[in-house]
Parts: sequence; structure tokens; C-alpha cells
Amino acid sequence: MDILGLIRTFVRVVEAGSFTAVAGERNISQPTISRQVAALEDHLGARLFTRSTRSLALTDDGRAFYDQALRALESVREAENAVGRRRAGPTGTLRLATSVVFGRLHIVPRLPRFLERYPDISIDLVLNDGTTDLVEEGIDLAIRVGAISDPSLIARRIGISHRVAVAAPAYIKARSAPRTLDDLKDHDCIIYTRLASGSAWTFIVGGGPITVPVRGRYRVNNTEGVRAGVFAGLGIGLIPTFHFGDEIETGQIMVVLEDHEPEAMPIVAVYPSRRFVPLKVRAMIDYLVEEFRLDPRLSDQVV
Repeated sequence: MDILGLIRTFVRVVEAGSFTAVAGERNISQPTISRQVAALEDHLGARLFTRSTRSLALTDDGRAFYDQALRALESVREAENAVGRRRAGPTGTLRLATSVVFGRLHIVPRLPRFLERYPDISIDLVLNDGTTDLVEEGIDLAIRVGAISDPSLIARRIGISHRVAVAAPAYIKARSAPRTLDDLKDHDCIIYTRLASGSAWTFIVGGGPITVPVRGRYRVNNTEGVRAGVFAGLGIGLIPTFHFGDEIETGQIMVVLEDHEPEAMPIVAVYPSRRFVPLKVRAMIDYLVEEFRLDPRLSDQVV
């Protein structure tokens, strides 16, 4: 009996909250997962879950065993990777999460060279504009834009997201361009509802931040929707420069408030707190640091 495999299944069921979710991850049937957990319970002589048609909950024995199981699996991972560092390069499937737009523009195009460099790594890419629960969804590494406040996660800054205030020429022709931050109160501003500061934009003026309340009739929960709204003439948008190719240079959209720099946001690599970071995670972080340093849209380095 593969006790270690049964323990791994049990831990994933706890993290995912259901047998069905783990079965979907592994592309096997839900009854197979259920049988594996039952086999572990038989081996331990204890019931780990209370089950009903609508819920799954840990028993007292299950909670106690889960804490010990996490420590045991961590020790196994450290032992495996200690050998792996001496024996070979990074291996395994890297479950990587990021936002839809950032992933499409700046992660996927960089994957071919990464996979060529590390032939024993596979990528399972999760694109989601919400905040992904790394533990619950079994994510090894997430790339996020913005400050990380969760103390259970480890965050490493790997780049920077510069932003600009922009509008379509048609909007500027109809409304004129704002010249001061105070002018924004007379304009339609596109509200990105996932922005931590809400309906307020922060600019760096005189070396310090100034936050300006904004308003508008178009709200959207996706930065690509902000970009599309700008091109449609719906108002002024505050957008990361990594969204653009040559649209600013060719005049398809216009930068406004050029004397007022919007506050930049960090691009961070985030992973669950643990004593040992898998080699595949380290490899991806180091690769993206190297790549982003060469892209002026994602770096404050002078190339």
C-alpha cells in the first residue's frame, strides 16, 4: 500500500474541500479518491472526515492527522529535493497562476524559452482575474501586480508595473484634456473595481503620493476592459503600460497629465510559506526576474 500517496490525497482533499475537486485535478474518478481516503482511514483505524451529501468536514482525529501530515510531506519534499539538487535540475509540473491579461501578454510568450531551458518541467497555467487561494487550489507560484498583505504567503518583487493616464483622441476632442489633478473631477474616469484604492487614483507629486477621488459612468472588473473602454472613448483610464504596444506612439490613444506620474505597482512572485522552496518554483522566479529586467514596461532598470 502506498501510504505516502494516500496521505497526499488526504491533504489535497482537505485543501480543496471536496473529493470531486481533487478527482478533477488528477483526471480520475471521484470514487477512486474516496476509496483512497477510506484506505487511509482503515490503515489508521480512525475516521478522518464526516461526510454528507452536501458537506465534508474533518473529525477531531482528521484535524490532528492533517497537521502532522503537512509536516511529514514537507520533510519528504525537502529530502527529495536535497537529492534532486545534487542529482539533476528542476523537474515536475509547475502550477502557475496569474491574471488573464498579464498571463496572455507577458507569461505565455515567455514560456517556450523556459520549457526549452528546463525540459523536465511542465506548466499548468491558471488564468484568473480574482485572488487565487494558493493552498486551496494547489498553486505552486502566482504572479501578481500590487502589494501582498497575506502574512501566510512569501512574496518576492520581480518587476514593476508603470501606469499612465490615457484617453482616446475622440474623448479629448470632445472634452479637452485635464491639465491638473483637480481637473479630473470634471471628467469621466473609467473605474477599475478591483483596484485596492477603489474610486481613487494615486499620483507621485513632489516625491510624495497624492490620492485623487475620481468618478465615471463606466465600471469594470478587468484591466483589459479598462483598456477597451479607453479606446471606445468612454473616459480616462489609468492603465499599466504593459498593456500597450505602439498605440501611444502612433496616436491611437493619448497620455494625459504627463507632468503627474501615477504611482507604480510592484510585480511580485508569490508562493505559500514553507521552509523549502521547490527547485521548479525557484527556476521560474529567477527566469522571470531575468526576463522582466530586459523589458522597460516591467522594470525600472536602465537597459
